Amino acid sequence: MQNKTLAELATGLHAKQFTSVELTQMYLDRIARFDKEINSYVTVTPEKALAQAAAADTLLRSGRGGPLTGIPIAHKDIFCTDGIRTSCGSRMLDNFIAPYDASVVTRCYQANMVVLGKTNMDEFAMGSSNETSYYGPVKNPWDLAAVPGGSSGGSAAAVAAGLAPVATGTDTGGSIRQPAALCGITGLKPTYGLVSRYGMIAFASSLDQAGPMARSARDCAMLLQVMAGFDARDSTSLERLVPDYQATLDRDIRGLKIGVPVEFFEQGLDAGVEQVIRDALKAFEARGAVLVDIRLPNSKLSVPTYYVVAPAECSSNLSRFDGVRFGYRCQEPADLLDLYRRSRGEGFGAEVKRRIMIGTYALSAGYYDAYYLKAQQLRQLISEDFVHAFKQVDVIMGPTSPTVAFNLGERTEDPVTMYLSDIYTIAVNLAGLPGMSVPAGFVAGRPVGLQLIGNYFQEARLLNVAHQYQQMTGWHQQVPPAFAR
Repeated sequence: MQNKTLAELATGLHAKQFTSVELTQMYLDRIARFDKEINSYVTVTPEKALAQAAAADTLLRSGRGGPLTGIPIAHKDIFCTDGIRTSCGSRMLDNFIAPYDASVVTRCYQANMVVLGKTNMDEFAMGSSNETSYYGPVKNPWDLAAVPGGSSGGSAAAVAAGLAPVATGTDTGGSIRQPAALCGITGLKPTYGLVSRYGMIAFASSLDQAGPMARSARDCAMLLQVMAGFDARDSTSLERLVPDYQATLDRDIRGLKIGVPVEFFEQGLDAGVEQVIRDALKAFEARGAVLVDIRLPNSKLSVPTYYVVAPAECSSNLSRFDGVRFGYRCQEPADLLDLYRRSRGEGFGAEVKRRIMIGTYALSAGYYDAYYLKAQQLRQLISEDFVHAFKQVDVIMGPTSPTVAFNLGERTEDPVTMYLSDIYTIAVNLAGLPGMSVPAGFVAGRPVGLQLIGNYFQEARLLNVAHQYQQMTGWHQQVPPAFAR
């Protein structure tokens, strides 16, 4: 049952082959059985889930159920959920019970989906390995010695291990696509502004975007249909008609022009990963697609640009966590200044502190022009590279990550090497473009992800291309042997 796609589960529920309560209980049982090994959940909500499942069954029996009625889902613990702890993977919010629902959560409730719980994540979404969480690292279901990627590593691991059929994630610099690649699932980062950020705890407001994580492109299309749409409560939300993302999945890809960035295949890419990606590109070519070499000359600047822009925005967003209004508060402060210092010093982890310090420095008097303003200028150049590229091609393809999943603890003492894990994904966020990762093979038993990048609002096209690839290959159907039953 846990290996069925979202579409298969929906069909089974509507055909009354099983009930939502039975399906939900199966996933709750698997979480109880397996999650001690993986640590993919921070909070599990069995009573709420079973009550929602029972309500969904009532709708299904009456014939009033929608496409995703009764389908269980896990939410990354960055989305506020009314009455449920929303920790953001941090000690700072370990005791925070959200008083309202994020728009993404509300939309899933409106679709009568069933919330299994909240998934583990890098603290405040800052990390590429899911090792910065206050609740301990998440482990990769394909190899428990390896990281699942980050920051949405809990969501990726839960889907890969069959502890949820689908999950939400957020992507600030690759945090949906990179863990999707490392865990062998499909993940989509939409165009900036397509999915509401209301109630999603902010890291870097001009970069953060929510998206679906699932087994297949069709599953992502089904969940994105629910998540996308205008929200007046989010000033960055875009007023656009949401298309039917499943309607064009079967569109023929013959004649599709695929841009292959030369820069993505230069020094730093693992030879095994490169071979897998080359094989995937050949599969598209065999189906009538055309490969076109392109250049993204400023992409090499994306990492330094990102690590000025994102920390600057994070230092501003995280200033609200002061130990006064909500969240962690130190014990017996001597005075107000001591309250601020100790609450933030004890509440935040090392990586969050590092980025706050970098961001505060970059925004300080005398350095703003030299760092933050210069980074924003480079961001514009990176965006212009993509604009030029999409005059020549329909989609861009390359590796999602330069390597397969690395071992736990391997890069924790080397932040720069850790940051380079996102070297192929960051530019997409800086430009605000949609991107996704699909399973494309394995190297030494660990998954490899193929990254697809589209022009603005071309999610339907990306999903179509990804779906066609998944009809040619079976990589997305592979499951970790230890969690196959």
